[in-house]
Amino acid sequence: MSILCTICARGNSKGLKNKNIKNLNGKPLIFYTIDQAIKSKIFDKIVVSTDSEKIRNLAVKFGAISISLRSKSLANDTAPKINVIKNLHHESEDYFNKNFEYIVDLDVTSPLRNVNDIRLSYKSFIKNKSDNLFSVSDAKKNPYFNMVEFKNGKIQKVKSHKKIINSRQQAPLVYEMNASIYIWNKKTLFSKNPLFRKNTFLYNMPYNRSIDIDTPDDWELVKYYMKKNDDI
Repeated sequence: MSILCTICARGNSKGLKNKNIKNLNGKPLIFYTIDQAIKSKIFDKIVVSTDSEKIRNLAVKFGAISISLRSKSLANDTAPKINVIKNLHHESEDYFNKNFEYIVDLDVTSPLRNVNDIRLSYKSFIKNKSDNLFSVSDAKKNPYFNMVEFKNGKIQKVKSHKKIINSRQQAPLVYEMNASIYIWNKKTLFSKNPLFRKNTFLYNMPYNRSIDIDTPDDWELVKYYMKKNDDI
């Protein structure tokens, strides 16, 4: 079986400017994801999709492969990431003249994952013969208990339940997608519904490995946990 690792890193990030190449503890952010992918030793190829020549050069320097620069249609704010991954898979099969049956996407903005997270999530995916798997963490807020929305002219809970729920402990367990690891088989990736399937599995990660960098505050929090881990 052939396993492709995809890493998507756009040049013009909005929430935190140039975050994919911004130095985090002395190394560009993209370094950590490429390094984890290499150290996991499960991938046949590790490829990066970017619209930035600078990111492309760094990715190659750190050990990944960049086949070509991303097209403008896949580099704008509204382009779905799933389309970028599909395009990168097509390019990789053509470039390497190889069929990649499994695809693992690692998000650059989740550098706190570790190598074992990659290995164990893939092991779970294979063991359960999954269509796909994605990583999550326990949700800090629960839509059955303490999340509300404005709907039909009034404020109400996001999710209703047939039972009266008076505490978080009584609410159904829910998870947050932490945007760290996504795994598909090829057939599922190119299906009409590649994310939520009957045979979708989750890989649960603790909060301190699940922070997705979108804002300057997220950046500082990741720095804190990285330093804390180094101290330990």
